[in-house]
Amino acid sequence: MSTIKQIQITFDCAEPERVARFWCEVLGYVLPPPPEGFATWDDYKRTQPAEEQGSWAVCKDPSGAGPRFYFQRVPEGKVAKNRVHVDVRTGTGLVGAERLATLEAECARLIALGATHVNTLYADEENESCIVMQDVEGNEFCLD
Repeated sequence: MSTIKQIQITFDCAEPERVARFWCEVLGYVLPPPPEGFATWDDYKRTQPAEEQGSWAVCKDPSGAGPRFYFQRVPEGKVAKNRVHVDVRTGTGLVGAERLATLEAECARLIALGATHVNTLYADEENESCIVMQDVEGNEFCLD
């Protein structure tokens, strides 16, 4: 049996710290502490060349169980649908109206943080409800 690998999910974005802080709120993640020898991330950033300041950010699961999210600044904007997206498992184990109410409540919380509601996919004979959303820079994700 092979060893399980840890993964990192990387986002291209215009404002890495803004997007990282959004995902911290969505997932209950945290920003890691600044590098050793620096009291704050701002102290660290001031030591970097101007073009590199704010060029990346990280958020991570404080328990260490979930994947690390890495955000890197890129010059181009988002122009197409994501080929990969994050499913935020808000309604796990719930069905029907209870699931939909839970998803809708989380959707409202995330809209207040800057997310956009794209579409609600209602339950049918094969699938339970889910909600398609976009983060603060337009990256699609689902509340599942």
